[in-house]
Amino acid sequence: MKYTRSNVLRGLIIYPLGDTIAALVLNEFSLTRLFGMMLVGGLLYSLEIPAWFSFINARYKGMKRTLMAMAYFNPLWIARHLIFILLFSGQISLIQWSLLSIVLKSFAVNLPVAFAANYMIQNKIPLNWRFFSSAIFSSLMAVYYALSSVIFK
Repeated sequence: MKYTRSNVLRGLIIYPLGDTIAALVLNEFSLTRLFGMMLVGGLLYSLEIPAWFSFINARYKGMKRTLMAMAYFNPLWIARHLIFILLFSGQISLIQWSLLSIVLKSFAVNLPVAFAANYMIQNKIPLNWRFFSSAIFSSLMAVYYALSSVIFK
């Protein structure tokens, strides 16, 4: 899978949008966090997520495709995302092993919603629109995961 201009732009805009909403809700907005999440969304997520979706699309159908998407967006992926947020927010001291506990609780509580959304994305939406759809869902979940760092402490 290669970078596409549309995926880079989608990643550049959609991921930081959800995170910015979360940051505003938590009164943690900063320009470095915004620009950092723009880089992550535009350079990293816009390549790796469409590549994974393309990989599972070629090999699986139905429920297996959904399960493979869920395997990708696992608690370690969420922890990595939160680590990016902490790094770009200048809160490096908050990167601790306890973050995994928060992420596991958050993931478990969200599992029914994430499963339903990933089923729809992987089985009802054409491959070329899955990254966009997943980014929108992830943007919404960014608010939840940011709040979960407070809720599940």
